[in-house]
Amino acid sequence: MKITLFGATGQLGSECLRQALSAGHELTVLVRSAKKLPVELREQVHIVEGDALCPEDVWRAIGANAEAVLFAIGVDKRSPDDLCTDVTRTILDTLRGDSAARFIWCGGGSTFVEEDNIGLGAKFVRKFAEIFLSLRHVDKEHQYQLLKSYPDIVHIGVRPLQMRRGPMRGQYRLGFDRFNGFSAISFADCAHAMLAQLDNDEWLHKAPIVQY
Repeated sequence: MKITLFGATGQLGSECLRQALSAGHELTVLVRSAKKLPVELREQVHIVEGDALCPEDVWRAIGANAEAVLFAIGVDKRSPDDLCTDVTRTILDTLRGDSAARFIWCGGGSTFVEEDNIGLGAKFVRKFAEIFLSLRHVDKEHQYQLLKSYPDIVHIGVRPLQMRRGPMRGQYRLGFDRFNGFSAISFADCAHAMLAQLDNDEWLHKAPIVQY
């Protein structure tokens, strides 16, 4: 499958990159600098250098032939407000053009969706994010609301809670089960869950929690 990946140099994105290549997919990445990619992988991917907030650069990365777009951009204290939301808007506007690619995105567990089974653990996760991770929390909230305003775009979200380094188990739960502040998953398994949505229609237009 022809895939365009955003966020390829981050911890989640680098897992998406390696797993997609291992699965034999044809990969295009949009990065500010190719030097940030692992040397051994640069010749295995099509690299577009540019800015994910620039419509022209996003179009060069997606084009008319991409079959899927993976969104693995992370947010830290240095990120501008609504980075994920603004990049997502640029991508979705591109997909409304000539591309029919599926949009698979990584959200956050502190964003509640309509199907969630919300208990005390979930409320703790949200309150913690509102206080200590407000930049990321607000951005992911806005990103989810934005996606709901694009019903014509095929999209699937995966919402991890805490993500940590660790091996890929390939075994986890996707759904709307109760969760708590101690729930965590490896970057590798979150990436695995995202890639599993390339040909899975079970979660279309939904954003299930991914947890062990």
